[in-house]
Amino acid sequence: MKQRGDGKVRAFLGVVADRVIETAPRIPVRDLETLRRQFPGLGPEEIADKLVAGAVRGSATVGAGVGAAAMLPVPPAMPAELAAEIVGVASVELKLIAELHELYGRRPPGNAKQRATAYLGAWTSERGIDVTRPTTLNAALGGQMKRELRQQLLKRTVRNLPNLTPFLVGAAVGAVMNSRDTKKIAEKIRKDLRAHGDGWEALPPGDGSGSGTQRLGATSGRPALPPSSH
Repeated sequence: MKQRGDGKVRAFLGVVADRVIETAPRIPVRDLETLRRQFPGLGPEEIADKLVAGAVRGSATVGAGVGAAAMLPVPPAMPAELAAEIVGVASVELKLIAELHELYGRRPPGNAKQRATAYLGAWTSERGIDVTRPTTLNAALGGQMKRELRQQLLKRTVRNLPNLTPFLVGAAVGAVMNSRDTKKIAEKIRKDLRAHGDGWEALPPGDGSGSGTQRLGATSGRPALPPSSH
């Protein structure tokens, strides 16, 4: 019975990992020029504070919605709801990670697809990208990264299981836990970027489009984030 349960968990994590990998390149992100236009007069730390606050609110909203849905007496829907929450929060945090690397002048080199992979690695390891270490940038979505991704997802799954327990206040639990974890990963990433970043002056000029509508995995141009809602 235990082996069967372990197999179901592995299968679930594999499906969610594939969904996160598929979603990552399509996440819309703002570039540095867009961020500076949207937050005139603010420095990188001040803008970063606002971005983290917005991401925390976003992940809380995901947790509240899925937690509330889990209160419904439909147990077969729970794995789907849990997967939706994990992918939703991962998307919020990947977007935040990309923005923070822009602000601290640590955008990884390479094309947009390679940058999307690098940001996914940063989310998985909960560490900022070290652009001076090529091994941290060239990791493809191979076996090792997928294993690390599954480990991160397992941690998220175990953390979120109480949200899906009937008779708990699912919405409140989900919102609080997601907010806490988003804030925690943001603190870790910012600490690394402060230690190794050269500031946003170190970034090369953008592609000049100024559209702010490109996606993290676009095939050309710099990553750009959508207009801020915070």
